[in-house]
Amino acid sequence: MIDLASYINQLPSLRATVETHGLMAKKALGQNFLLDSNITDKIIRLSLEKQNLTDFAHADVFEIGPGPGGLTRAILKANPQKLTVVEMDERCIAIMEEIKSLVGEKLEIINSDALKIDFGKLGNAPRHIISNLPYNISVPLLTGWLMEINNFNSLTLMFQKEVADRITATPGNKNYGRISVLAQLLCKIERLFDLNPNCFVPAPKIWSSVLLFQPLGNDISKENIKKLEQLTALAFGQRRKMIRQSLKSLPGIEAALEKLEIPNSWRAEQLSPQQFLSLARTL
Repeated sequence: MIDLASYINQLPSLRATVETHGLMAKKALGQNFLLDSNITDKIIRLSLEKQNLTDFAHADVFEIGPGPGGLTRAILKANPQKLTVVEMDERCIAIMEEIKSLVGEKLEIINSDALKIDFGKLGNAPRHIISNLPYNISVPLLTGWLMEINNFNSLTLMFQKEVADRITATPGNKNYGRISVLAQLLCKIERLFDLNPNCFVPAPKIWSSVLLFQPLGNDISKENIKKLEQLTALAFGQRRKMIRQSLKSLPGIEAALEKLEIPNSWRAEQLSPQQFLSLARTL
């Protein structure tokens, strides 16, 4: 197996790379660059440890929005079978080409919008997605991957901390909502660590969090996922109302609640993810 770390260590520092390419972060692309290799290495180390892996050998890894390539370098040092990066910014494409000149076919570069790509059909299993996500599209990207989560072995993703708090929130918590229900039904979710704004260039106004998603292998049909989306949209769209009111437009809802012994006086935030799934399967 080629030791990619030896090639990566030949690259100039991330700060030198940014200066050479005049890479100022673009707000329109949701860019905040992580230039501390200690942090990018920590993301990969903790992700591997939690999955009981020593590296990404024999796995296809995907990264969205690699920017100046800090996380890209850390992933490559973990020796993936192949790393595919998806980037819209031509300036960052040039940086990726420099890395590719060293590591060759181990790195594939796609100049495209990640929202338009079906990652579950790219490469071969096992597949892992690892990304410091562009904050302006993080939830749509996650939702799309959750819909086909069994195509992936893991997702290691960085979000705004407030988004991570929503994803991991439990019933009764003010942050608990639609994305909490869907993510927790489909994945085991672990928070690896939080990052201070000063870790980034430019420094955002908010903290960030790295989450690891591992599929639970739950057999939830696409039909029931669609029902879940409808249920949670109605319930959390009027979260202060009792569910007998917020869900009253759904045929058979009263009978379903009674059958499942869910009080119709409850509000959305009182139902567990499993209770929402039971409702979807009953209706």
